Amino acid sequence: MKKIVSREIRLKARPVGIPKESDFEMAEVTVPDLLENQLLVKNLYMSVDPYMRGRMNDLKSYVPPFQIGRVLEGGSVGEVLASNNDRFKPGDVVVSSLGWREYAVSDGDGLMKIAPGNVPVQAYLGTLGMPGLTAYCGLLEIGKPTENETVFVSAASGAVGSIVSQIAKIKGCSVIGSAGSDEKVSWLKDEAGVDEAFNYKTTGDLVETLGRLSPNGIDVYYENVGGLHLEAALAHMNTYGRLVMCGMIGQYNATTPPVGPRNLGYVVSKQLRMQGFIVMDYMDRMPKFHSDMSKWIAEGKIKWKETIVEGIENASAAFIGLFQGKNFGKMVVKL
Repeated sequence: MKKIVSREIRLKARPVGIPKESDFEMAEVTVPDLLENQLLVKNLYMSVDPYMRGRMNDLKSYVPPFQIGRVLEGGSVGEVLASNNDRFKPGDVVVSSLGWREYAVSDGDGLMKIAPGNVPVQAYLGTLGMPGLTAYCGLLEIGKPTENETVFVSAASGAVGSIVSQIAKIKGCSVIGSAGSDEKVSWLKDEAGVDEAFNYKTTGDLVETLGRLSPNGIDVYYENVGGLHLEAALAHMNTYGRLVMCGMIGQYNATTPPVGPRNLGYVVSKQLRMQGFIVMDYMDRMPKFHSDMSKWIAEGKIKWKETIVEGIENASAAFIGLFQGKNFGKMVVKL
C-alpha cells in the first residue's frame, strides 16, 4: 500500500486568554503500516468543542491536559480504509476521538460503528453525538422537567443548547433561550419552536429581561454560559428549582478568577438543587439516546444548525471562533 502522508494539528503553546493561531501548529506525518489488530481511518469531519479549551491548560481535571508538541484529540467521524481487525472492515463509518488529523491508526478501542441512513454523517459529532447526549442526559436525568414547567437555556442556539430547548418542548415545557445574535434568536423562535428568546448582547439588564419573559418563574435552568446568566437565573428560580451545570463558556478564557454569583444565597432560601455533570458518565445511555433522537428527528421534532469549516488547516481558526460567537449551532471541520 502506498505510504500516506497525514496532516495533523498540534498544541504549540498553552493559550493565555482566548487562544491564538500561534498556539497551534500543523505538521505532516507518514502513516505507519498496520500491525495485527489495527485499522486505518480516514477522518471525514472533526469536531471543535468548547470543553477542549480546558484541556489546553496544564491543570488536573476529569481528562488529562493536552501536551505541548503532541497532536490534539477530539471527536471525529471517518471511513475505515484498511483493517487487520475482525470487528471492522473497509467502508465502515466510525465515530472516534481521533480528530485533529486527517488519518488515524487505531486498535479499535473507543471506535463506534454507525449507519447514518438519511442523517448526514457529521450529525454524529453534534445532534446524534456527544453534544446531543450531553443535552439529553443533562436535561432529562438532572433537570427532570415535567409538563408545563418553565425551562431557561443559556446559549440556546448552540450545539447543546438547541437540543436541550427542543427536548424540553417535546416534554411539554415552556422554553426561554438566550443567544448572541438576532439571527440566532429568530431561528430559536421560528425553527426550534422555543416560546421566548432574547439576544443577551443587546437586551440590557439580564435580570429584568428574564423576569419579564418568565412571569411564572423558572423551574429548570440549563447552564452553558455562567456569570451574569447564572445570576439572572438564580434571581428568578422557583422554589425547588433545578440548575443543570453543563458548561461556562463565558469563563473558559478568563485570565483572572471570575467573581462568583452575588446572589448564590438563593440556592439556600429557594431550596434549589445545582448539579454539575460530565457526559462521559452517561455513555451507557447512548442506545436509548439514539433511539429517542432518531424517532424525534423522523417526526420533525428536532432541527439543528451546523457551521462547517473546510480543511484541517482552518481547524484552529474554527476552534477560536467558538469563543467569538462565529458558530451557529455545531461547529465542525470538513477534512
